[in-house]
Amino acid sequence: MDSALASDPGAYGGHPDGGVYLRRTVRTAAKILVVGHFAVGKTTFVGSLSEIRPLRTEETMTQAGALVDDLAGIEGKTTTTVAMDFGRLTLSDSLVLYLFGAPGQQRFTRLWQDMTQGALGAIVLADTRRLEQSFDVMGLLEEHGLPYAVAINHFDGAPTHPDEEIREALDLLPETPLITCDARDRISSTRALITLVEYLQTRTAQEHV
Repeated sequence: MDSALASDPGAYGGHPDGGVYLRRTVRTAAKILVVGHFAVGKTTFVGSLSEIRPLRTEETMTQAGALVDDLAGIEGKTTTTVAMDFGRLTLSDSLVLYLFGAPGQQRFTRLWQDMTQGALGAIVLADTRRLEQSFDVMGLLEEHGLPYAVAINHFDGAPTHPDEEIREALDLLPETPLITCDARDRISSTRALITLVEYLQTRTAQEHV
């Protein structure tokens, strides 16, 4: 496949500033959600993959927001996504992938109903310092019947644990993919995305057996 995932960043108009318009040959669009708890790196992940300048709805955090959002370990964070992040990745002459990053705070869960419509699956970003905060996000995906892969986002100074311990802590099913990534790095984010796509392909194949 002629894939922008493995191509030079200049492919299909460049990253992140070029390639505003879709190729005329594109006939199919796929939708993937990028989700996770507050301040786990969703905006960064979408931005590292998108071939266009990502649409971001970040706002400066207020003192009122600081009272309800847990800033432990991320005291330097000053903005938060209030609607969604949106990016695009051309996979071939005929196929394009749309990435939708959903806000992680509980007060934004009403947005999820519309965002899950038509999505093939989701990448759940998680932080080893706050694994317990991933349960609400995974619960929402399961409620909407959306398959997902978990990507542990690398943060400097965050503790590392064996995959078996993380799986147990998150109560993951044996078939749920678990991968470590660095949302700042395009190649690392690409590997996480490929892991999800391969999982979705396996599920589809099993459903047609």
